[in-house]
Amino acid sequence: MEYEVTATRRRPQRFEDLAGQEFVAFTLRNSIQMGQIAHAYLFSGPRGCGKTSSARILAKALNCAEGPAATPCGVCTTCTEITRGASLDVIEIDGASNTSVNDVRQIKDEILFPPNSSRYKIYIIDEVHMLSTNAFNALLKTIEEPPPYVIFIFATTELHKVPATIKSRCQQFHFRLVAVEQIKSLLSAAAAEIGIAADDEALYWVARESTGSIRDAYTLFDQVASFSEGHITYDKIRGKLGLVSTEQLNCLCERCAAGNSAEALEYLDDIFLGGVSVEQFISNTAGYFRSLLFIKSGVTKESLLGYSKKRFSPAVLQTWNDACLERALSLFLALYRDIRYSLNPRAEVDLAVFRLCWLSTWVSPAELKA
Repeated sequence: MEYEVTATRRRPQRFEDLAGQEFVAFTLRNSIQMGQIAHAYLFSGPRGCGKTSSARILAKALNCAEGPAATPCGVCTTCTEITRGASLDVIEIDGASNTSVNDVRQIKDEILFPPNSSRYKIYIIDEVHMLSTNAFNALLKTIEEPPPYVIFIFATTELHKVPATIKSRCQQFHFRLVAVEQIKSLLSAAAAEIGIAADDEALYWVARESTGSIRDAYTLFDQVASFSEGHITYDKIRGKLGLVSTEQLNCLCERCAAGNSAEALEYLDDIFLGGVSVEQFISNTAGYFRSLLFIKSGVTKESLLGYSKKRFSPAVLQTWNDACLERALSLFLALYRDIRYSLNPRAEVDLAVFRLCWLSTWVSPAELKA
């Protein structure tokens, strides 16, 4: 059987399958059940959160042989054709490559003809914000008073670029980023589906790296699964992708907390000799200090910390107070911003680690005032 990527294999086929978009799913299902179907919809939100999938589900729900139904059957000819992208009455258009007035004129000519075999002729225009100003203007009258059998569904990641005249003619739905816990659950289900064992710690890392995008999470999951040999662990991810482990950061920060700059700089060199990039080291270290700040504040939630609280060094937590950890995090966040303009990025990191060795003697403005 031909290989299918996880993002495609697990694409939602019903409103109930949409993760993290309960408001969108609930509203669309209710509007179909009540027969209050709009002539134009505008789906906006970050990438990989289900906008195009929702458009296809809505198209299936409206054109299903059993419908219009809030839950399409998924087995009739119309549903299967829409799922495969082969329906003559559900036209998906890439707004980025069809930006001109002539492309819109073609749509205006096509809508004069009723659907071939379905109930509605549905136009799904992805990345609609890429259309030119003239193309938007040519659409205005069409989407305001289309024939009763035509429905427009627009999807965009940049809502601010869509003219207000277009927005006012559409029902708008904003898609949200998906929570780490929810993405982790989806990844667990995906791993079980293909018979791969996966540690929670590794799945949490993938979920956090996806920054709320389900598609990004599935893409990274496929990459990780390809080299994990049937068992996804954080150690394998760290080794293959050149990440800095919590254990390495614990060892480095323990030396810094003790004020031993020579050992700290030598250990830093060992980390870089292991193939870690400067940018990756700064990013992982900033995340490490963020987690330490959370622990100091009493936060123990694993999805926020990234790891179990037990994996962080008690010596570092005991030596550095809140003000020191805040200073350290600020130092590495500024370093990440400035590194692209640096004459010698490695020297910048060495200097930052050297400053960490003096962090215990640093006095915050509040302490100085006291």
